[in-house]
Amino acid sequence: MVSANILICDLVGLRFDARGMPDFSETKAHIEARGGLFHETGIDMAGPLESGRLHFFYQPDLSTREELLAAAGDGQYDAVIAAATFIPAEAKFRLGGVRIGAGTGNMGSASWGGGSGNGGEAPLMNTPGINSRATAQMAMKALLKVRPDLPVDDLHRLVAEGNFDTGKQLRDYPTAKLEGKKLAVIGYGNIGRELAKLGQAFGMRVAIHARPHRRKWIELEGFDYAADLVEAARGADALSVHVGLGAFDAEKQRHANAGLIGDAVFAALNPGAVVINYDRGELVDVAALRRALDTGRVDHAAIDADLFKDPTTGALSGPMLPYLALLDEHGDRLELLPHAAADTDHPSRVAGARQAVDQIFAAIVDRQLFNLKGTLPGGYTDMGARVPDGVGGIRSSTLLALAGNQAEAEALASSSAKIASFFERASGGSKQELQDQIRAEGEAVAEALNRLATLLRKHGLTGPFA
Repeated sequence: MVSANILICDLVGLRFDARGMPDFSETKAHIEARGGLFHETGIDMAGPLESGRLHFFYQPDLSTREELLAAAGDGQYDAVIAAATFIPAEAKFRLGGVRIGAGTGNMGSASWGGGSGNGGEAPLMNTPGINSRATAQMAMKALLKVRPDLPVDDLHRLVAEGNFDTGKQLRDYPTAKLEGKKLAVIGYGNIGRELAKLGQAFGMRVAIHARPHRRKWIELEGFDYAADLVEAARGADALSVHVGLGAFDAEKQRHANAGLIGDAVFAALNPGAVVINYDRGELVDVAALRRALDTGRVDHAAIDADLFKDPTTGALSGPMLPYLALLDEHGDRLELLPHAAADTDHPSRVAGARQAVDQIFAAIVDRQLFNLKGTLPGGYTDMGARVPDGVGGIRSSTLLALAGNQAEAEALASSSAKIASFFERASGGSKQELQDQIRAEGEAVAEALNRLATLLRKHGLTGPFA
């Protein structure tokens, strides 16, 4: 039996329990069902530990560098599960770490070579897709708060006061719908794709910039492919960025994608555009954003980035810090969140924590790695990606499961066959023959089209083949 000690240094549940504390009970139950032991304390206070078990030590209040190094600077823990907490390079975890969420920029331990996972002796993993829908929906909410630009609060107040005449005054409040507007999405990962689908549902024209090998799948989903950032932004009414920070350049002391959204991108937007960065604060050139706000090229910016406060000195740090300097001039056109978009949904956090626990068990007990970031350490087997159903495209496991589900497989086959038969016969006939065929079969074909569309949505049968 394998023995290991795992530090959990972030909340694994966000809904409050009867004690008024964030509820970790679902994750605890999952650990115990897997045969692990859950300790609501640090290893130094746990007393004698049972051998042959995986021990999980829940310490969500660890946040500062000093606290992390005191707890894990000398290799007291074999592995770590984190969400937003920054793991310093000196913190040692010989058996690896898992980040709840997609980005791993905060996973700085040298045990796996820092946030990229390139180097070191231990594996770095993440849980992609777990909170992608929550993040995409929050990004869409940020857009919907300002577009359409109907002053809902003012109208509510006037109505509540009985101080409004629809026939005379409504003309003074023109607005515009999202349909037909252009949404530029930078990145075709799980979050970018989910946001693109939401924009598409609102009737927006969606342009996506991603690597060239993604072009086929982007266009198959009905989006426009943009070969570069400026092309994606050209004529866009809203832009949302969803890419990672990229590799860290030690010489320049910056990540490859830092400042990615700069003057050239802002200049290509439609005047009065909305910019959303719910990924990494460093992706936007803040000085360029100031200039775009000054000129009105950007009318509103919504930013979601980490902000940390030293408990002793009160000093602030983190990628949100540069944006605070914009508040004096443009505070009424900014919405700043402390990296809350993906990290405040209880079901998403629990799902991510449970998956992180499963990945820790697989890594330590079976030497199998799911959702590996960076290089593969010796002695492990890379098992590929593991994401929630319907997120990230079409997977072979989904097709296998459907092939084994006779009722659903037959429904897909019969609907597809009816549609194919109709259009194969319709394509070669005269106009009169086509009209006769539509009168005879049109309703049945419409039923088949709707049934097929529903089945495709139900089983997540859209997007790239993963």
